[in-house]
Amino acid sequence: MEKQWIPETGDWTRAGVTKTGQGVNFTLELPEAETAGLLLFQKGEEEPEAVIPMGEKVMGDLCSIFLKGFRPERYEYAYRIGEEVFVDPRAERILGRKDFGEWDPETGVPALRGGFAFEAYNWENDRHPKIPYEEGILYHLHVRGFTKNQNSRVRHKGTFVGLAEKIPYLKELGVNQLLLMPVYDFDERILPEKEKNIPYQKEGQEPKLNYWGYGKARYFAPKSTYSVKDPVKEFKDLVKKFHAEGIEVLMEIFFPEGTEERLIFDCLEHWVRDYHVDGFYLMGDDSMNRFLARDPMFVGTKLLSTWFDTDNIYERKKTPAFRNLAEHNDGFLVDARRFLKGDEDQLPAFTWRVRKNPAKCAVINYVTHHDGFTLMDLVSYEERHNEANGEGGQDGPAYNFSWNCGVEGPSRKKKIQELRLQQMKNAFLLLLFSQGTPMILAGDEFGNSQRGNNNPYCQDNETSWLEWNGLKKQAELFEFVKAAIAFRKTHPLLHQAKELQGTSGSVLGYPDVSCHGQQAWYGNFETTSRHFGMMYCGEEGEYLYVAYNLHWKEQSFALPKLPEGLSWQLVFDTEDGASPEKEIKWIDQKSFEAPPRSILVLEGRK
Repeated sequence: MEKQWIPETGDWTRAGVTKTGQGVNFTLELPEAETAGLLLFQKGEEEPEAVIPMGEKVMGDLCSIFLKGFRPERYEYAYRIGEEVFVDPRAERILGRKDFGEWDPETGVPALRGGFAFEAYNWENDRHPKIPYEEGILYHLHVRGFTKNQNSRVRHKGTFVGLAEKIPYLKELGVNQLLLMPVYDFDERILPEKEKNIPYQKEGQEPKLNYWGYGKARYFAPKSTYSVKDPVKEFKDLVKKFHAEGIEVLMEIFFPEGTEERLIFDCLEHWVRDYHVDGFYLMGDDSMNRFLARDPMFVGTKLLSTWFDTDNIYERKKTPAFRNLAEHNDGFLVDARRFLKGDEDQLPAFTWRVRKNPAKCAVINYVTHHDGFTLMDLVSYEERHNEANGEGGQDGPAYNFSWNCGVEGPSRKKKIQELRLQQMKNAFLLLLFSQGTPMILAGDEFGNSQRGNNNPYCQDNETSWLEWNGLKKQAELFEFVKAAIAFRKTHPLLHQAKELQGTSGSVLGYPDVSCHGQQAWYGNFETTSRHFGMMYCGEEGEYLYVAYNLHWKEQSFALPKLPEGLSWQLVFDTEDGASPEKEIKWIDQKSFEAPPRSILVLEGRK
């Protein structure tokens, strides 16, 4: 068959595979080899139609060829060095996968090839929502696990399309930002490496499933097993649909230590430019964080990491015009969990967490994360139950700062169920009424459980798939969470753009934030104290008082006197279920008793 293309020396400045008006350019990095071949396959064929030498390195370790007249829509491709055939690490489509986690004892994992993604896409004037961190309600999910359960009530379960079908649900909940676990192409099986001892990997054992997606990856291609037909189009459709509803889409990206710097930069640029992604949680190798944070390309893109050296990034006192950086770590999780379970000496740490909101770098707060207990499991288990992972139950965090409310695991006792519900409500108010950006783990709003497994990295089953029947079983919790999110959104005192200082913040001279206890204006921060009140005052005369009592006994709170014409009204009570959706309650204006393990929220109203 006569070929219609003419190989020429390529443009090494064009990384990966790029298209021009006359053909396609292929550039490959060869750090440990001198030569390589480009394999071109007709779609669906096992043998290559052509093997084209990549030629000599033209710059450093880069070799590049240009195929004039090449029609990519008819082909798939791979590279070969010696006898090894491998897929392009910069391929923008990955072909060859059928079912998620596919494995054949005889043939192993499927052979993969690269595909081309040059099709035009109509973005229809799509725009980034540009939601400031202080206005964000972040929702953390796994695309497959979010809708894979048979009760998810979507047509295309476990896919980008299925996630988009849940937009009405997410809008009802009040979410306006998504953080997606890896949605690029990753290895779905953890294959043992030669000469390495993997204790939990027995000889001949089926390789572990990599359900979460961290580790070795091809970062430029959306996950084909998360698609119905075309992952490139479907992920773009997903982003466009969420943007149309005012919801941002952020991605987790895990770069192993030693990942090449240019690849990291090009990867992020690719997802922002070609997929309109709003931000990234940068995991693993953080050596590039400072440079990414300072690069003009990403000043409007949200960047999350465990920490940022803001003093060096912003040069002393300079504050960015748009706060795009955010600290994402377990600091709030640990302090909130310890306070929630009633540990002593937690007030100094938690009162700081409530206020923390630096001008240069936002804070992502969360009580639960995919890497640990769900919220229901946090109040139901004290021990991890990871036996199904095949590591003798020794994997995952050994201590989770959890309390099972008196019984390990599920319980039919009404008092245990009521206490667990109350503790979950408490956890949500700890989260939603703190100044940082709250991040909710998908399913926590209706009590989703992983049956005590706090490390389900290899569980592609009901353990990790959200059980949507929880919406009926935990309807009270779901309605409470919706009300709390709505209350936060309509009360700027709870989500300020800058950190509260404890100085005059209202027209009548009240401090913007203050602590209280059995006496107004005096918080008790002794080691044994497990309760305090926090009052917020706004510039326009708004007043909120949050009474935290995580003690197992009733505690007294004194109320600061409000300006004339205003009185305190109870709007939330985690013990009796009070919320703004129900009747507002009047209380004594001088003091009140908070029930054991409860949080009460009061508002100054006329």
